[in-house]
Amino acid sequence: MAEDVILTSVKDRVATLTFNRPDKLNALSHDLIVGSIDCLKRWSLDPEIGAIVVTGAGRAFCAGGDVSKMADGMAREGDAPQTLEEQIDGLRQAQELSWLLYNSPKVTIAAVNGHAMGAGLGVCLACDLRIASDQAKFGTAYAKVGFGGDFGVTWLLQHYAGAPKAKELFFLSEIIDAAEAHRIGLLNRVVAHESLPSQAAEIASRIAHGPLTSYRYMKANVNLAATTDFRTMLDREAETHLRCGMTEDHKEGVRAFIEKRQPNFSGR
Repeated sequence: MAEDVILTSVKDRVATLTFNRPDKLNALSHDLIVGSIDCLKRWSLDPEIGAIVVTGAGRAFCAGGDVSKMADGMAREGDAPQTLEEQIDGLRQAQELSWLLYNSPKVTIAAVNGHAMGAGLGVCLACDLRIASDQAKFGTAYAKVGFGGDFGVTWLLQHYAGAPKAKELFFLSEIIDAAEAHRIGLLNRVVAHESLPSQAAEIASRIAHGPLTSYRYMKANVNLAATTDFRTMLDREAETHLRCGMTEDHKEGVRAFIEKRQPNFSGR
């Protein structure tokens, strides 16, 4: 795998994944997807990592898939032609990128530095928190090339923006700016372009040094609440709330409250 299609770093409990194909607006390639999935799997199991930031090099976050390669899923250039079933299997494997960001026990943060289009929009929306530059742009792009939507865009758009707006963004394929994306619920924050790295790093650091077990169950519970009923959630909260109460971080939080100081969480 060409290692330079992604850049990675781990510093002060924060892991950062940077899509690094700036000449292609960070369009998703086989190597980029496989490398990103591998990193996310490892980081999700690393107790020394408390938060994961995803961003892009250059002027785009991720422009989606290379149009000439989309139908081949994760196939490499030069491979023999694939059956439809093989293509479906390949795309399912590629879409694990979105699933890992959405389902990882770590908090995932998209630092959206520029265009997030098509599958790139799906990757962005799959993250737990989405902080965007005021220069960022968003769009589905699928109608322009006669595709239907992948990488979770359909489910994520419907949940965050509602069905009518999701259909509008799909059908008209219009590009929206960061302010509009924030207004319709796709973003948590919009910041000045030049301050995006520092703001994303500050939020990631706060989370990485927080009560990680609590964050793990908060994330899982919010995700579950999107697809289940109230009674199920009450039962789930009873279990996870008391599980968090068994942690060292809970004990430290109580001590800090009584002593009127900031807690010093260990992530345990």
